[in-house]
Amino acid sequence: MDIYHSKAALYEQVSRIGKALASAKRLELLDLLAQGEKSVEQLAALARIDMRLTSAHLRALREARLVLTQRQGKYIRYRLSGQDVASLWVTLREVAEAHLVELRVALADMASQPASLLAESREQLLERARQGEVVVIDVRPDSEFAAGHLPFARSMPLAELAQRLAELPRDKEIVAYCRGPFCLLSDDAVALLGAEGFRVRKIRDGVSEWAAAGLPLEQEAA
Repeated sequence: MDIYHSKAALYEQVSRIGKALASAKRLELLDLLAQGEKSVEQLAALARIDMRLTSAHLRALREARLVLTQRQGKYIRYRLSGQDVASLWVTLREVAEAHLVELRVALADMASQPASLLAESREQLLERARQGEVVVIDVRPDSEFAAGHLPFARSMPLAELAQRLAELPRDKEIVAYCRGPFCLLSDDAVALLGAEGFRVRKIRDGVSEWAAAGLPLEQEAA
């Protein structure tokens, strides 16, 4: 094989990643897996597609070595093959947002309460949380919180939030987050808490954005 064919073969190998990412649903599955490992059944329910199609998408991601599997009893659990895969998703989304006005418009339309978005930097939020000046709540499911969460965050799944209002202080600002910019769980939390009289805002970040920025995450002890 001459050097030009060898070079073409290198690009061909890299293109395997691009081909695996060339699907909106596969990107969504990667985003979901960045929150923690999940079964096919869980992914199908969250992505709102049938099991057969979910399995086909996961097979394509696995062939590109972007996801790994582990059998637990009769279930097969999927996880990202590395934190760099989550960072790749964040970079791809950020490039798309920077260059595609259509995406920026769609994000603006999706944000039901843009005024509730926290404006301060990640580092400022981290310091305020460390000092106890704000209460950061993670409104994802408990299993995703356990897999990784922002420092000083409390697990307050959206499904439980209305029943756990007494656990939140009314004399401090509440900051909610979920799975990232495409997730609406934190918007729902802001609406619920705001209607109950809490001072509440949200951040666009999820754990993937936080990690991609080189900031620490915490995990629950096994």
